[in-house]
Amino acid sequence: CGMIWVSEIMLQQTQVATVIDYYNKWMKRWPTVQGLAAATLEEVNQMWAGLGYYSRGKRLQEGAQKVVAELGGEMPRTVEALLKQLPGVGRYTAAAVGSIALGQVTGAVDGNVIRVLCRVRAIGADSTSPAVTEALWSTANTLVSQERPGDFNQAMMELGARVCTPKGPQCNQCPIQTLCHSYRKVSVKREENSTKLLGKLNRVPASLPDVEDLTSGTCKLCPTEPWDSQLGVLNFPRKAVKKAPRVERTLTCVVSRPGAGGDVEYLLTQRPSKGLLAGMWEFPSLLLEGENSEMKQRGALCAGVGRMLGVRLDNGLLQYVGEVVHIFSHIHQTYVVYSLCLNVSDEGGKAQSTTRWLTRPSLQEAAVSTGVKKVSNLNLL
Repeated sequence: CGMIWVSEIMLQQTQVATVIDYYNKWMKRWPTVQGLAAATLEEVNQMWAGLGYYSRGKRLQEGAQKVVAELGGEMPRTVEALLKQLPGVGRYTAAAVGSIALGQVTGAVDGNVIRVLCRVRAIGADSTSPAVTEALWSTANTLVSQERPGDFNQAMMELGARVCTPKGPQCNQCPIQTLCHSYRKVSVKREENSTKLLGKLNRVPASLPDVEDLTSGTCKLCPTEPWDSQLGVLNFPRKAVKKAPRVERTLTCVVSRPGAGGDVEYLLTQRPSKGLLAGMWEFPSLLLEGENSEMKQRGALCAGVGRMLGVRLDNGLLQYVGEVVHIFSHIHQTYVVYSLCLNVSDEGGKAQSTTRWLTRPSLQEAAVSTGVKKVSNLNLL
């Protein structure tokens, strides 16, 4: 049960190919829920570094601690208990773990299953709307195998991942092609075109109902836009217009100094325990905002670094390096990167507990985000 829980959390918003190595390393490090519960958040973040959506790792650790401290070391045994008792476990994850690991008879609706069911049932409304969401879960719960619910749910996911794919569906290889309303619509249009070319009557056989005939002003599932013959089954699912990511520019200072062993060391600071990239380590940074000029904010960045180190620093020490773009799910981030090289004598103050000095190899292995690694990999660093 614990292994399925870890894999499903890692697979949230992340492709299988990306997850495999992380999963293997994670399970080797913490093969039991007791081992994970005893780990520190720093260790968890370090193991999760680069996988994205970092709160997932923190929730896994919190869940493990709850299982050990409050549930006698035993994972919850029902979908309802999984949903209620494990932090970070939502409707899909609870259903997937419950059906695959515990044999609970429940459907599981992920992105792949949404796509399959919307095409099979010709659901043309916004696939993220509450009405469509509830209809899909109801359908999945009706279809799921009573004897092998886990196998059925995994088969549905595989069907969406390998056959009923987002852009290049393999309809001719689909085992449920004859049940698919969207494919039947494609067949109808193909027959219509053939009929026109042959000069025969333009009519649609009664045995092949037109998807557009289902359109209703009151139906919350029916198509809201005309069928596009060029798209075929790709007409479905239909999603709401995605909100444009927030655009941000952040000043980032890569502070370096000679290390005791001869290697250059870099200054990192820890992010707050809540919010974006919670608890992760990064180069000292300052969000560019408001009406202040970049020159003034450069001064503020330099002053902030000085406070971290307990020393006074001159703005003139900042040297422009370049820009790095990193895309989060909801933020288009541009790091404006500066460097600041210290001599040993310059770093005479006492550093704060939320800062640390790391060599380049150690930095690559630390609990840092992909964005920080991009900044560290600029050619001039």
